[in-house]
Amino acid sequence: MRSKAELGRADAVACVELLFFAYRDFTGDADAVLEEYGFGRAHHRVLHFVSRNPGLRVAQLLDILKITKQSLARVLKQLIDEGFIAQREGAADRRERRLYVTAKGGKLTHKLTTLQVRRIEAAFAQSGPETETATRRFLLAMIAEPDRARVEALIGLSDRGATKDPI
Repeated sequence: MRSKAELGRADAVACVELLFFAYRDFTGDADAVLEEYGFGRAHHRVLHFVSRNPGLRVAQLLDILKITKQSLARVLKQLIDEGFIAQREGAADRRERRLYVTAKGGKLTHKLTTLQVRRIEAAFAQSGPETETATRRFLLAMIAEPDRARVEALIGLSDRGATKDPI
């Protein structure tokens, strides 16, 4: 017979495994589309955050993605060269590099987001009415504590009151 602590750990390990499988399927739909363009998940993340934050500075994108300048430069160059992202100088500071999705980038981003939103909506529909709020709280709690407020602000959760319940 296993102790309560052992059962708790076993449940946590099962959640780790569920996250692996959920992530595989969540990204798999988009991966298939990205492959058609010769893109990977890094391209997807850049497109997503630039689309959601037009005029994003390169330095801000680096901070969001927590990747090296070198890694971003390769991905960003490909997206710019192929017409998915446009880079413009800042209005106040011409040294700033501001990023925008092009119409072509917006179309791809919409396609990728639609695939993933459908999967999320289907999971919420199968999981019951309280799942959306609980899921949001859980995912936010998975983020390193010093980053939570910044992430909430970035994705607009704090504006919608989605995290009024304490974490």
